[in-house]
Amino acid sequence: KECLRESDTVARMGGDEFTVILTEIFDVGSIERILQKLLRTLATTFRLGDEQVFVSASIGVTMYPFDATAIEDLFKNADQALYVAKGAGRNRFSFFTPALQEAAQTRVRLANDLRTGLVEKQFRVVYQPIIEMSTGAIHKAEALIRWDHPQRGLVSPAEFIPIAESSGLIVDIGQWVFQQAAAQVLLWRQSLNPDFQISINKSPVQFNRDGNANQPWSQQLQALGLPGQAIVVEITEGLLLDTTSSVADQLLDLRDAGIQMSLDDFGTGYSSLSYLQKFDIDFIKIDQSFVRHLIPNSTDLALCKAIIVMAHALGMRVIAEGVETAQQRDLLAEAGCDFGQGYLFSKPISAVEFEAFSLGQPL
Repeated sequence: KECLRESDTVARMGGDEFTVILTEIFDVGSIERILQKLLRTLATTFRLGDEQVFVSASIGVTMYPFDATAIEDLFKNADQALYVAKGAGRNRFSFFTPALQEAAQTRVRLANDLRTGLVEKQFRVVYQPIIEMSTGAIHKAEALIRWDHPQRGLVSPAEFIPIAESSGLIVDIGQWVFQQAAAQVLLWRQSLNPDFQISINKSPVQFNRDGNANQPWSQQLQALGLPGQAIVVEITEGLLLDTTSSVADQLLDLRDAGIQMSLDDFGTGYSSLSYLQKFDIDFIKIDQSFVRHLIPNSTDLALCKAIIVMAHALGMRVIAEGVETAQQRDLLAEAGCDFGQGYLFSKPISAVEFEAFSLGQPL
């Protein structure tokens, strides 16, 4: 209220969301000055008793009557702009635009299309080889989903996975990917390597929503006659910070079943090192952002070396993602990295192509 005029309105909508209505403002510059003042004021230190508290705000803005005239539409617009501000790093504001409206409509259409995608077999699984750095052997792969949309063509996972997560459809999609990968690893253990492993990504949403809806993966592997070690579950650092007992129990159940765990995008999150041992992480994947600019005597190389030494001291093995050049491969191998994954070796390919690649045949 102290940042606004008497003619303006502040309302708490519930939880940590507030609505501000600014009246009789005729230029964007005036709005931006008020928004900046709000952000600065909320970013100052608050004292609650003897404690100092720091907060920040994300603000979504819509203009009446230019963007909409109905109250419901104005709220919807502001909400869409708010999530853009959050996604851009928080502590900032974002204005609603027609492009946001189009993006929101696209998300709704894709969410509806996802529901039929599985039924109509529009998805497929591809496999990216994971190379043992010391020998060049291939007995690991990562399973990745692709969506061949009948009208849109190939839809990027970066576009549809967040929609699947927000709608909860990721649970059914993740279950399907697991079943495809489990059937494939059964074949490859017979034809390629008796210890072949396939890594599968499992998002925090799957851990939080899966519950008892599906038969545990360990039991499904057992029904196929596969040991837990046939599958590696890739999780994010953020999941380890989840304090709910359900998530912790699921992670420990995976460990008890012999299913190994890989920590994806290591170095980009905020996980405590103590969690690495608590949940018996087997593999650490160095994020490709550290590998991309890897050159001799660089900070990125020093970070990669530090991660490798730490992982080995804790009994874990290391996979480097995004290996694209021979120099990157050589520097990582010299640093003691166990496995490499990236376009230098192979892009994600079909199961048939993977078999040819692993046997040294031209694709």
